[in-house]
Amino acid sequence: QVQVVESGGGLVQPGGSLRLSCVVSGTLYRIITMAWYRQAPGKQRELVASVTGGGTQNYADSVKGRFSISRDNGKNTMYLQMNSLEPEDTAVYYCNADTVNGRTYWGQGTQVTVSS
Repeated sequence: QVQVVESGGGLVQPGGSLRLSCVVSGTLYRIITMAWYRQAPGKQRELVASVTGGGTQNYADSVKGRFSISRDNGKNTMYLQMNSLEPEDTAVYYCNADTVNGRTYWGQGTQVTVSS
């Protein structure tokens, strides 16, 4: 059984920082791409950032220059460093992992709230 667990969310003031973590555990094929998605109330889930096993990164325009994604392939772990947070970043953040055999796994999400 595969588990995807996010952590690091919380309440932060505008301009503040948070670091999200995601750990994928269990029996699974090699992970190709890991990504962070987010979903705000009343909105569709959107891609925030992704990173391949080779380290190629991709960011949504809205977070470029503020967020940084990284991963530890050996530990099936991924991080999202979020700086200069804005109220518009408020959402539930989800971890996603795609494996070489075509499976995709999702975490339960972690709430990020940016408010003064």
